[in-house]
Amino acid sequence: MNTRSEAVLVLNAGSSSIKFELFKVAAGALETRLEGQMEGIGASPHLFARDAHRVTLADQRWAGPDVADHGAALVRIMEGIEPAIAGRTIIAVGHRVVHGGPDLAAPVLVDDVVLEKLRALSDLAPLHQPHNLAGIEAARRRFPGVPQIACFDTAFHRNHPWEADTFGLPPEYYARGIRRYGFHGLSYEYIASLLAHEDPALAAGRVVVAHLGNGASLCAIRGGRSMDSTMGFTAVDGVPMGTRSGQIDPGVLLHLMLHEDMSVEQVGTLIYQNAGLKGMSGISQDVRELSSSPKPEAAAALRYFAYRVRREIGALSAVLGGIDALVFTAGIGENARALRAQICEGLDYLGIAIDPARNEANERTISPDGARVPVLVRATDEEKMIAQHVIDLLGRSPTLAPSPAAQETV
Repeated sequence: MNTRSEAVLVLNAGSSSIKFELFKVAAGALETRLEGQMEGIGASPHLFARDAHRVTLADQRWAGPDVADHGAALVRIMEGIEPAIAGRTIIAVGHRVVHGGPDLAAPVLVDDVVLEKLRALSDLAPLHQPHNLAGIEAARRRFPGVPQIACFDTAFHRNHPWEADTFGLPPEYYARGIRRYGFHGLSYEYIASLLAHEDPALAAGRVVVAHLGNGASLCAIRGGRSMDSTMGFTAVDGVPMGTRSGQIDPGVLLHLMLHEDMSVEQVGTLIYQNAGLKGMSGISQDVRELSSSPKPEAAAALRYFAYRVRREIGALSAVLGGIDALVFTAGIGENARALRAQICEGLDYLGIAIDPARNEANERTISPDGARVPVLVRATDEEKMIAQHVIDLLGRSPTLAPSPAAQETV
């Protein structure tokens, strides 16, 4: 009799890192067993992993050539965590993929045809898509026969009203896929599901969620569904980010190419890698470093960031016809207390206010008692959302379940 427990492995591959989380699957429920990250792939590789009780399972470093790519990184990850997952069978691997394009609007089993579709979208998410796919390809090699399931950051936004998705261009461009997709959808979907569990009445209302991290966006959610988002055709649109410009007049880009002799590649490097908080401050993309810097450029960059986020809260409230809750999430949203307060300044006309003591204590509710609009701080969990999609897809399509011979045991 096979007594091995079943598990789902989730991989979130970035340009030089792989975040991972292993979930035990029991009666359709998910339980985190371990989580961690391999960072510095190809440069200064560092593997860190801990179990559900926050006990360190692995903390190892290598020279760059020893972990030169995502494939080598995944091998090292599995070596590092193997003792902790002995006795478990990995029944599927779930992957975060930033862009699903116009055709892929739900989690999907990855095969060669799907991979080719996703490669064709790499130019629309150059900081993410190629690395997401590298993670999938590495996992296919490491776990042959085990279902690889892609979950898309764009999927949560695919039911927007047409006017929220289109540009002011002739309709044939929309038909060719040039439209506003929105991103960070897995994070927004998780927050929406969390609110539905905590407070169904609030979740059924009008909620603006601010996913603020190195990548940043905001989403208008009504009744658990995305109605609009600040990101558009690519993940460079909307509010400024760590290194990305956010919204910029397209005429500026034309001017740079026509009158300052910048190539398309140079403009792309500017708006994706050398703009945002890093470019404006000339110091760093890290909000912690900027907050402690005495340089006026640091304060100016943070002031601009707060202004743009505040502006989008107002805009998305207008999309919803009002606001019943504001939620901060992701690295900045969950931790940058002073910046949260700065963002909410002047939003009292919407019923939004911050209690300084609660905000400083980083409580889950940082608005005053009796506030018309609760302001919440919630940790997001994209990996758990991916794992949920994986077991839903496997349960919905029994033919996708791997045979015993195909399952990867570790």
